[in-house]
Amino acid sequence: MAEWIPKTTLGKKVLAGEITSFDQIAEQNLKILEPEIIDILVPDLADEVMQINSTQRMTAYGRKQQMRAVVILGNRRGFIGIGVGKGAETRDSIAKAIRDAKMNLIKIPLGCGSWECGCGSEHSIPLTVHGFNGSTEITIKPAPRGVGLVAGETPRKVLEMAGIKDCWTFSKGRTRNILNAVLATVRGLNSLNKLKKGSASVAEAKGV
Repeated sequence: MAEWIPKTTLGKKVLAGEITSFDQIAEQNLKILEPEIIDILVPDLADEVMQINSTQRMTAYGRKQQMRAVVILGNRRGFIGIGVGKGAETRDSIAKAIRDAKMNLIKIPLGCGSWECGCGSEHSIPLTVHGFNGSTEITIKPAPRGVGLVAGETPRKVLEMAGIKDCWTFSKGRTRNILNAVLATVRGLNSLNKLKKGSASVAEAKGV
C-alpha cells in the first residue's frame, strides 16, 4: 500500500496525531474527505455488501453499462456507515462503495431505552427514532434484553453492524428497495445524534 499523503487539514492533523479519535471530529462537525482518516481512527471496521446490480445510461457512443454496489461498514460497537459506488467491474464498484462509506461513517449512542428492562447496558438504543428515504419509512424502538432484532433482513444487517442487539422495528413503503431501506435505517439511527446534541444545548442553556 502506498504511503498516505493527506491533502486536507483534517487529514494532516490526524496523521500528525493532533486528532486521535472520531469523537473529536464529530464534536467539531468536521467533514471527512479522505477515507484514510477512518483507517487510522477506526481500524476495526468490517464491511457487508448489501446489493450489486447493473445500471445503464445512454452516451454518444451508445449504452454504457456499469455495476453499482451498496455497502455498509460497522464495528458492532456504535459505528455504522453506508456507501454507494459505481464501476466498470464489480470489484471496482465495491471498492468505491467502501471508500464512500468511510467518508459517511457515523457513531450512534447505544443504550437501554426500554422501560421494561432498564439494565443500563448498551444493548439497544436510548429512545424511539424514525428514518425516511424516498417512500420507505422505518421506526426503531428500544427493546428489553433478550428480545433480539425484530426486523426485516435489510434493517437487521444494518442494526447488527451498528452493534444493536435488541430492538423492535416497523417499516412501511417500498421496503423491498434495499438502498432505500438501508438509508432509512441509518438516518433513523443518526437522528439519535441530533437529539443528543439538542438535549446538550438545552442543558447548557439552563446551566445544568
